[in-house]
Amino acid sequence: MITKKTKNKKRKEYKNIAHAKLYIKSSFNNTIVNITDEKGNTICWASSGSVGFSGARKSTPYAATRAIESVLSEGQKYGIKKLSVYIRGPGVGRDAALRLLRGKRDLDIDKISDLTPIPHNGPKPSKRRRT
Repeated sequence: MITKKTKNKKRKEYKNIAHAKLYIKSSFNNTIVNITDEKGNTICWASSGSVGFSGARKSTPYAATRAIESVLSEGQKYGIKKLSVYIRGPGVGRDAALRLLRGKRDLDIDKISDLTPIPHNGPKPSKRRRT
């Protein structure tokens, strides 16, 4: 009789990270939130879709706040106390993110910077939509 070998699953060890970077990419359809360490290695991430929203509900401010809350609660397991926040994109999740982060008293926010790409007279934009 052949027996299967069982694999020993290792428990995830949480390393203590003093300072982390929070990246918020807010598009018109979704909001993606990512926490990295100082070197840029991803610690945890979430999006409006991974939190449980689908379709048009992904692009709501409430879905963005749920994604950020999910990432911050996961980041607390790593002992994150200080954050640098980088926001990118024109979506509705960016304002909701700032309101949520201002209300967090247990986190020390080092800086908030906007990384939204702005063209320096790039290609001609498409025509205005007629309805």
